[in-house]
Amino acid sequence: MTDELAQMREQLAARVVADTRISSERVAAALYAVPRHLFLPGRPPEVAYQNDAIVTKRDETGQPISSSSQPTIMAIMLDQLDLAPGQRVLEIGAGTGYNAALISHVVGPSGQVTSVDIDPELVGQAREHLARAGFSDVTVVCADGAGGYPERAPYDRVIATVGVSDLAPAWLEQAVPQARIVVPLDVRGTQLCVAFEPVDPADPGGPWTSRSLVPCGFMRMRGSLAGPERIVTLAPGLSLLLPDGTLPGDPDRDGADIDGPVMAALLAALLAGPSVRHPTGIRVTGPGSAEVFWGLGLWLAAREPRSCRLGEERPSGRSDAPGGWLTGAPLGGPGWHTTLGLLDAGGLAILSFAADPDRPGVVTLDAVGFGPLAVRLAADLTAHVQAWAEAGRQGIEGLHIDAYPRSSPHDPRPSADALIMQRPGMRFAVYHD
Repeated sequence: MTDELAQMREQLAARVVADTRISSERVAAALYAVPRHLFLPGRPPEVAYQNDAIVTKRDETGQPISSSSQPTIMAIMLDQLDLAPGQRVLEIGAGTGYNAALISHVVGPSGQVTSVDIDPELVGQAREHLARAGFSDVTVVCADGAGGYPERAPYDRVIATVGVSDLAPAWLEQAVPQARIVVPLDVRGTQLCVAFEPVDPADPGGPWTSRSLVPCGFMRMRGSLAGPERIVTLAPGLSLLLPDGTLPGDPDRDGADIDGPVMAALLAALLAGPSVRHPTGIRVTGPGSAEVFWGLGLWLAAREPRSCRLGEERPSGRSDAPGGWLTGAPLGGPGWHTTLGLLDAGGLAILSFAADPDRPGVVTLDAVGFGPLAVRLAADLTAHVQAWAEAGRQGIEGLHIDAYPRSSPHDPRPSADALIMQRPGMRFAVYHD
């Protein structure tokens, strides 16, 4: 490896360690040691060593289905995993193989790493990348990750590098009693990296509870554990996330599970039509306010069945490129924007912002409505924003998530603000202290 490549790798590692303030010296050492560019062949090294997620595969509609995750969130999740030499680790979602290499560097020759991915093309590439980087001892298996990999169980640690809506029973069965499981859990459209541990290791089949939570954003898991969420492509680069997979209906309609292309055409037409702007009067630091995206996002997830998310990728890679659909979205980065909204069969309202000329760095949130129900939906979204602000701008601070296996005799704890999510494998209680 040339001195220039080594310098780029060290600069990336130093930035990630400084930005995340991770406590694990072992994870930091892995970031300094493992060459990311070997897991992204065909990409210029200066791209590989940026602190960005890099899409590596898309489906037939253009939606990304695999990537090399942003090193920052990878470091945070590995820190959450509490890795140590000699541990046996199961990874769900192989990606490029880079994350498995980082894990392997930490657990060392006395540990073992098994990575499972449903996509045979990605599995083959990950094996090649790992071998090229000197990590051929990592086992990469082509299978549905929902089944884990019993041949190499039990596991001390389980990590998913794809967004999940459930914890697979197989992961719990193949884990040791004191295991830790880290997953990007989808909470009705809001993703949180959650580190779960058993409440009582001596109680097999008992509940698990969160030890740490971090906001995140990952591509969704495919296969038998794919969640109810649905992504609808409205236009090139523009997509809508439905947390429950269906279009909410209004009182005049019976149901609302409209065919994807029909739904896409309807919603694209709404966005291209006239709009109604409804100021909320709520100021936040932004744009790019994580406080809004995850705090208000969780508020809507728990209280609003019509909640949705709208995202846009810019082919030019410029977030300020003219002609974008979501220029005023509250969260964005180079080449992308994302916003929250309410969706009904008769319209759509999304969150936007207006700059405050008297206060640099501060924006005022607005609700923008489209379609026949534009006024009502914009007013409803405004009311949620104002209620969230009046309640203290509740976010992930003090948030807990408990997971109860379906076979467990325990019931989710009652709580006034608890969101109970029923999933095939688990029942989740999401609540604040």
